Amino acid sequence: MPKVFESELPSNALSATYKTQGAFVDCYYSEIAKDVSLDEYIQAFYTTPLFKLERSLLSLATFKGASDHDALALSLGKSDRYSIWTVEGREANQILMRDFTGNTRSWLMVEKANGSEVKTRLYFGSVVVPKGKTENGQASFGGLFHLLGKFHQIYSKALLSAAYKKLLSSHY
Repeated sequence: MPKVFESELPSNALSATYKTQGAFVDCYYSEIAKDVSLDEYIQAFYTTPLFKLERSLLSLATFKGASDHDALALSLGKSDRYSIWTVEGREANQILMRDFTGNTRSWLMVEKANGSEVKTRLYFGSVVVPKGKTENGQASFGGLFHLLGKFHQIYSKALLSAAYKKLLSSHY
């Protein structure tokens, strides 16, 4: 099983501005002994069996379906939509996706590990925009956010691990 680590958000992350605005922002990474492009990572991430389960549930709940072909189009920059997400920002090594409600974001990034050509750091993170502010100015996310916190952490690591395994097998 690949090792997945929680870390600080890289300063150049497309999701970094949300952290400065008081949103919840997390960041996980794993290093793979392979040169992986953003296109490959996007394809692998959105076509793992675990993510296919998520997109099926989202399709039932929102009527916004997606397929492996849609993941390929997104990865190649031929589409700016995937299921409930729209591309909010994209650079050569990262993509930030906004959900249709505007409340959450998903972020993927690849980076050569320690300048290595054969080792890639795969990043994955989420953004949750606060519902408002408390009387003392603190961000307020609601009870459901706090109830699902541990599940989100486990699920995020599982998604990154699944993408890692798919990339390692080169079947995407």
